[in-house]
Amino acid sequence: MMQAMGAPTETEIGLVLDEIRRAEKLLLATHEHPDGDALGSLLAMHRVLGELGKDSVMLVAPTDLPVPHEYRHMSVDELTTAPPPDASERVVVLLDCGNIDRAPVDSVRRDGVHIVNVDHHHDNTRFGTVNLVRPEASCTAEIVFDLARELGVELTPEIAEPLYIGLVTDTGRFSHESVTPEAHHMAAELIEAGVDAGAVSRRLYQELPYQRLLLLQHALANVYRLADGRITATVLTREDFEAAGATETDAEGIVDTLRTVEGTAVAALVRDRLDAPDGGLRKVSLRANDERVDVSRTARGLGGGGHRRAAGFTSSLGVPELFDHLCDEVRTQLAEGADGAA
Repeated sequence: MMQAMGAPTETEIGLVLDEIRRAEKLLLATHEHPDGDALGSLLAMHRVLGELGKDSVMLVAPTDLPVPHEYRHMSVDELTTAPPPDASERVVVLLDCGNIDRAPVDSVRRDGVHIVNVDHHHDNTRFGTVNLVRPEASCTAEIVFDLARELGVELTPEIAEPLYIGLVTDTGRFSHESVTPEAHHMAAELIEAGVDAGAVSRRLYQELPYQRLLLLQHALANVYRLADGRITATVLTREDFEAAGATETDAEGIVDTLRTVEGTAVAALVRDRLDAPDGGLRKVSLRANDERVDVSRTARGLGGGGHRRAAGFTSSLGVPELFDHLCDEVRTQLAEGADGAA
């Protein structure tokens, strides 16, 4: 059942709350390759449901474990890669997932399944039986935070910390345009609930494995300036990962380093997918600095998605073809933006 685009109405919020209150057993999932907001929202919702006496299971794809190093201090041992035997009896809650095709729920997609869609991506396809999609929210964790309050659940430290991780990571440490006064108020409440903000920051951004530094070294040795310097890009091959002794998740954060270069409208990291058996797939991560460029539009054109300023996709195209496509896209969007401002 699809619903119209736009901000959620009070009725839609009420429908989501009703689904959660009525359900005794739920199955929680998020998008593939979960980031801090996805994992934080998943764990926080699981604990909120536990406070309500609900039976919930958190499902991820087998290829999504282990999670990136910076998130392993979270209770990821509670994640499961196999649907429970009674999966067909559970209400499915998808968190931070703009498109159901990006979630590991094929086994429960059937006629009559109740799907609760909780997300903040502006391009969410409204695939749920009920949808709570708030593009104005800084992160999906902010929506879960509000749901917990509506459900009368007290913010324990165990609920507050994953919410804080979702907030900090998806706002780029409160640097993105999505940051609102509400986001800062939320951070203050979470800290009051027991979050050690300094400790969380150290785990997320400072206590990282040495191989990540080695992989960054390879990335910086292969930097390209494209589209008259408006794109700063790099490429990581399977051989680069092997030489650094790194995993795919060790590439986290590299694209954000590229976006700091002066004059960069778009930063791009193109890396080999190590889980592709024939070595023919590449993951492309995009970040936009220029407000005229919507990288989610570029990603959607090649089967991916995300936000205006942060998006990604997987492709079988070669590196030269990918670079050509990115250059065409960025030049087109910059020109459209310039025309619109004229």
